[in-house]
Amino acid sequence: MADAKEGEKEYCSTSEAAQRLGLSLGTVQQMVESGSLEGWKTAGGHRRIRRSSVEAFLARSQTGTPAQRHGDELLVIIAEDDEILQQLYQHTFESWGFPVRLKIVASGFDVLLEVGRYPPDLLISDLKMPGMDGFEMIRRIRENTHMSDMDIVVVSGLSPEDITREGGLPADVTLFGKPVPFRELKGYVQALVARLKRRQRG
Repeated sequence: MADAKEGEKEYCSTSEAAQRLGLSLGTVQQMVESGSLEGWKTAGGHRRIRRSSVEAFLARSQTGTPAQRHGDELLVIIAEDDEILQQLYQHTFESWGFPVRLKIVASGFDVLLEVGRYPPDLLISDLKMPGMDGFEMIRRIRENTHMSDMDIVVVSGLSPEDITREGGLPADVTLFGKPVPFRELKGYVQALVARLKRRQRG
């Protein structure tokens, strides 16, 4: 009997995991299916998720600088799984000298965790990422009315035809091709910084 109770503590339901992570049930189910969370299905079709994998995912997502605005900083989240491009984004943004707080993550799941805590002013995202891709992530963000005014920029190596085949992107998402067009991004970020300052003065 004690062993059964210990086993119950080791695993949690999809709804418990969703509440702990601050994500929707559908997102947590997808995380299990993609292997981002360790879980299994009971004979009755219910998912049981290992609590340690939920805590490990939370700990991994909370490393580094928290994605939280301070003062008049622009909050920017970048979703890119290529480590070289991550470093390039970090170095280039720092070189601009704008009041920007930057958070770089590697998957759509990490983005959803971050925007659930502190919705950014700008999300810059790749489309092809492990676990949850950019298409699904953007769809879930746009379904949330609290995030409807978030600026989203996609930087992708996919062709327009490939993007259309995957279901396309919302009309209000700005699309750039790769290599990363840092000159255009600099102008975009500069405009958002000016907009944020106007809002704070007004």
